[in-house]
Amino acid sequence: MDNELKPMDAEQLRERAHKMVDFIADYYKNIEDFPVLSQVEPGYLRNLLPESAPHNPESLQSVLDDVQKKIFPGVTHWQSPNYFAYYPSNSSIAGFLGEMLSAAFNVIGFSWVTSPAATELEMIVLDWLAKLLKLPDDFLSSGKGGGVIQGTASEAVLVVLLAARDRALRRFGKDYLKKLVVYASDQTHSALQKACQIGGIHPENCRWLKADISTNYALSPNVLSEELSRDTARGLIPFFLCATVGTTSSTAVDPLPELGSIAKRHEMWFHVDAAYAGSACVCPEYRQYIDGVEEADSFNMNLHKWFLTNFDCSVLWVKDRHALIRSLSTNPEYLKNKASEAELVVDYKDWQIPLGRRFRSLKVWLVLRLYGTENLQKYIRNHIRLAERFEALVREDPRLLHQGFSL
Repeated sequence: MDNELKPMDAEQLRERAHKMVDFIADYYKNIEDFPVLSQVEPGYLRNLLPESAPHNPESLQSVLDDVQKKIFPGVTHWQSPNYFAYYPSNSSIAGFLGEMLSAAFNVIGFSWVTSPAATELEMIVLDWLAKLLKLPDDFLSSGKGGGVIQGTASEAVLVVLLAARDRALRRFGKDYLKKLVVYASDQTHSALQKACQIGGIHPENCRWLKADISTNYALSPNVLSEELSRDTARGLIPFFLCATVGTTSSTAVDPLPELGSIAKRHEMWFHVDAAYAGSACVCPEYRQYIDGVEEADSFNMNLHKWFLTNFDCSVLWVKDRHALIRSLSTNPEYLKNKASEAELVVDYKDWQIPLGRRFRSLKVWLVLRLYGTENLQKYIRNHIRLAERFEALVREDPRLLHQGFSL
């Protein structure tokens, strides 16, 4: 059949892609009309779709009709202006275009030689971002550290925890795993707990330190110091401290300068998780919230939460790239190449859990170029103004005050 869809044909792609873009644009045009939360019951879709895949090809229009009739009802519309759960998963036109380019090239850029532009663009745009955030020079690719795009903050904290664990075991001996202790507030994201489980840290050696209203739910340096004193007296080894800038439950900001000093005294790896709130620090007036990052060994923020970059795109900077490489590198014969063996390039496969990786830096590059830093700052400032307006309305509402509500 002349109209049968080929695996890759430029003219067929042009025709179908135009149709798909129109469909998506119409979805966004009408997104406010959908209930934000899906109203379906568990298992709804199995009753609507066939039991087996089709033997003969179907038209794109029939698929899009099914998307509208059968998929839409089961979608929770994260991009709706009426969506207020969890955190933003903010799309943008620039983010979409970057994803389209990434899909077009479809490179699997695990090492430099597999697609040099994928590696080098990632290094460049993460240096741009580091400078925008005024991160220490140690986090730039020109030094011993650098940045890497992970899928999520959960992956970011896992890879640095593994690097910290292995650094400690090289120092004390591989039999000391059972003595390694992790520290964080009880407001820290559960991603750290999962990282500990994967990394083999004994559950009884994970210190989720109580944070309360007296510190606005930030981790108290005094509470941390007391716990460290008890643990070291028992012969345990503090090796990892995680601070948060913008906790999930209350957007609390841990005191980075004080925590960094404590981590340095105890020779712990100090990780700063700024997954959500970190984006605000591209505005000079909010940069203060990551003061003290100079003492951190690693710093992470999610561009897919508040930086107009489509999911997934979590950026991680480390001061010592070799700490990651020593923990995560594998070098079978089929991955060897002259550039890597001569240590002339970065191979991002050694900075992450999986081997394969997408060309995600394209969407960051497009977001930075098509909006520019000034507009990105305006976007964040507008959100903060809206939050302040909401706070004022809550404070003025006697119904909330009578319920004992406080801010």
